[in-house]
Amino acid sequence: MKQTFMDSLMNESLSNLQAIPKSDLHNHAGRGGTIQYIGEWANVRIQPPSEPFQSLLGMQSWFVEHVKCHCPGIQGYLKRIEASFVQAAEDHIERLVLSFGIDEIDTLGGMELFSQIIDDLHRVFAPKTQFLPELALDRACNIDEIYGRIEEILAFGWFRSIDICGDEFAQPITYFKSIYRAAKSAGLVLKAHVGEFGTADDVREAVEELGLQEVHHGIAAARSPQIMRWLSDQHIQLNVCPTSNIMLSVVENYGSHPIRKLYNFGIPVTINTDDLLIFNQSVSQEYMNLYKSGLLTAEELNEIRLTGLKE
Repeated sequence: MKQTFMDSLMNESLSNLQAIPKSDLHNHAGRGGTIQYIGEWANVRIQPPSEPFQSLLGMQSWFVEHVKCHCPGIQGYLKRIEASFVQAAEDHIERLVLSFGIDEIDTLGGMELFSQIIDDLHRVFAPKTQFLPELALDRACNIDEIYGRIEEILAFGWFRSIDICGDEFAQPITYFKSIYRAAKSAGLVLKAHVGEFGTADDVREAVEELGLQEVHHGIAAARSPQIMRWLSDQHIQLNVCPTSNIMLSVVENYGSHPIRKLYNFGIPVTINTDDLLIFNQSVSQEYMNLYKSGLLTAEELNEIRLTGLKE
């Protein structure tokens, strides 16, 4: 499989690359499909964004105006979840982490009904994919309100990991310690969005304060050799999303992406899509982009692929 993967990159064969097992460990569920799939269902042609966004707010506005408007309500939401599973199956994603917010649980009528509906979509559209649902909390959420509900949500034993996403500067990450203690007791893998827009120190603080095992993004750590060494020593995995970083104006291009530095320091890194409906690049395309830029060799990218497939 290693040689087939490397040959697919070197021959620039996207179709062959798509047939090889990969992972997508950072994928927001309602934004994990393709604009082609949604466009065909809604009978519209959706063009991908033409230039990088200047903020998360700008990205969200584009998503609402160009995608969400074509798939409104519960039916549209479920079609977008379906699209995420369809895309995972087509790109041979063997391990798929889809993240869901508490508002999504409430929209579908609570945990029992919500989990049944999502599991049904998984069975129908991506039965060969290992599905690892993730609970995503908004960084700006009401901590007391979430803490009051977390035990009930986790009692179902459905979520496999927990994350904090949104505006990194909304409130100190230390405020989430009680919630993360509960998540740890429930056996969840502890993750958080950090170091996407913030600093290297923010990454270390989040890992230490919340006991994180993985970081979504974390690329700001590349600014500090000391923190990169620390992350490597602690075996903290960074789930990196190259096109997302470029389209959110954090990184200039694939050839200068900090995943190179992170990899050089021995930090476990994976390659993921983040919001495929917006950024329009599958996992296979992400690998191809990094290879064609000359940033990483085919052998290095295969090592990264295998990191994402580890249980």
